[in-house]
Parts: sequence; structure tokens; C-alpha cells
Amino acid sequence: MRIAIMGAGSLGTIIGAFLSKGKEHVELIDVNEEHVKALNETGASVIGTIKENVPVQAITPKEMTGAYDLVLLLTKQVFNKDVLANLKPFLTEDSIVLSLQNGVPEESLVSSLGKNRVIGGSVEFGATWVKPGVSELTTAMESFKNNAFQIGELDGTITDRIHNIKEVLNLVGGTVISTNLVGTKWSKLLVNVAMSGMSAALGCTYGDILKNETAVTSAVMLADETLQAGSASGVEFTELAGIHVGVFKVNEDKSNLSNVIGLAKKIFEPQALLKASMLQDLEKQRKTEIDYINGVVSAKGKEFSVRTPFNDLVVSLVKQAEDGKTIPNFDENIVFFKELISKEI
Repeated sequence: MRIAIMGAGSLGTIIGAFLSKGKEHVELIDVNEEHVKALNETGASVIGTIKENVPVQAITPKEMTGAYDLVLLLTKQVFNKDVLANLKPFLTEDSIVLSLQNGVPEESLVSSLGKNRVIGGSVEFGATWVKPGVSELTTAMESFKNNAFQIGELDGTITDRIHNIKEVLNLVGGTVISTNLVGTKWSKLLVNVAMSGMSAALGCTYGDILKNETAVTSAVMLADETLQAGSASGVEFTELAGIHVGVFKVNEDKSNLSNVIGLAKKIFEPQALLKASMLQDLEKQRKTEIDYINGVVSAKGKEFSVRTPFNDLVVSLVKQAEDGKTIPNFDENIVFFKELISKEI
């Protein structure tokens, strides 16, 4: 099987390392020429909770040749138009594109690539890009090895190709086949909305959120808004890493809020070192995926008359940072969440 990893950033570098270690034929594809050079010269280095250095083959998009059997799509949605146009010439009718992107991009991918080519997936571990050739795994090793991916056919069927892809991804970490892909993607979206959204809006790690009562309360409210907006649009939420995301549902009278906050602290503790990719984008003065994460909840909320004040605030703060090419300041922005909590809770 010839495999392409489109977008060999923080996640793609780690995935490429373990697939290459498992002797799969893998090409790590990235536009960062310095990163590609380092990967080829010194291998893919994984630091953090696991230490590995694996020889890999890396190329830039302009160096792509032939056809790929499986493409792991890890680029950011903001670049999909150009990425997909560049990818199409290297796909056959039997090629499979596994979307491992943040958010819920499957509908747009199907319209561009065709339904039979697209399989959806969810990455359930975190990573931070350190420097060319080096990525830091920020998820606890046991969690990474047990729960790395969820994948599924768009129609929920269990097929031979899904089992084949599971075997490949098991070389990286535990892979679960989902029969409710939409629910799986929305469940992952919920985590990104709550924790990545707050990380980007406050300029901090997940651990910093969990240690601050205002921040963790706001993260829980972000998750609750996601449950409300998703459920209103017909989504059936699922488990992630053995935990059903419905545990983040806050009662209308907020009577269970303290219990949900306690659960959030426990559930997200293994991810304490993680810094959201959106925050990493802000640090590099790049456009973030906020419209495809918290922005999705705000949009669905408007469509189905569900109030989403916490998501609206996160979108506003991140867009301000984008426009001003600044990094959010925790002490300054936490004040806005304190004010919102005083109004809403």
C-alpha cells in the first residue's frame, strides 16, 4: 500500500514516524521545505511522552508522483481548495482519502473527491510542532497507545477497507471503527471547541485552563453549547477514548455544573501539556481554523435558535488576535469570560 500523509505537521510527523517504523510505504508531504529537508536528513524525531527517531521519506507537494492508495489528510481546512486540487491527479478510482482534519469537513470533501473515495476519521491524541523534523507528543503514552484514532465509513457500514485501514493505523496507536461517523466527528469537535478554543482564546496550554476555575468553567459551557447545537441539528454524540461526551451536558438550572467541571478536570488531565494548534497558528501569525471549530457551533446555533455566547466570545477573541497578529494574553482575556459567566450562570 502506498500511503501519503498530506500535511506532515505536528500530528503528521508522529503518524509518519510510526507508520514508517512499521515498514509501510509512506511519503510525508508538506509545503515547509526546511521541515522536509530535516525529515529526510535526520529522520522524524518524536519527543515528549514517547522518544523515537525514525528514518522517513518526505517530499513537497510539487514532488508528488504516481498514485496513492491511501491519503491521510491532515492539512488545515482553510487550505482545502488548493490542497484538494493538487491531490486529485494522484488519486485513482480506488484511492481512499481518510480525513483526519479538525472539524466536520466530510461533506465538502465528498463534493470535491466523490463519496466512494472519502472515509472520515478523528485523531484523539495531541502534539506540538517543535522545529523542522521534530514533533512533541503531548498525550500520555498509555492514552496514545490505547486511543489514537476513530475511523468510519460515511454511511456507517463496516467494510473490508475500513478493517484494512484500521490495521495500518494500529501501527501508530489504538484505532476504533465507528458506525456513527458524524457523531464521532462532532464529539471530537466538542473537545476542540472546549479546550482548543479556550487555549487559543487565552494563549495557554490545556493545563492552564484546568487550573483556573473561570477558564475550566468556560470550557465546560463551550462543550454544553456544542451538545445543544449538535443535538438540535440531529447529531447523535458518541464516546471518545471510552467516555461519552454527553457527560458534559449541563442542566438548565446549572445544578450539576460543579460535577461536570470536576469531570472535565479529570478527563483532560492527560492532555495538560497540549497547546492548541490554533494557538500555534497565532504564534506564527497564520490564519486559524476558528471558523471550522467554534465557528461551526455558533453557525449551527443561529440556524437552530440555540444560544452560543461562550463560542461567540471565543470566535471574537481569536479573530481579534488574527487581525492584530497578536498572541492572546491570559490575564487580559480571562476577564471577558468572568464577565460572561456572571451574566450566564
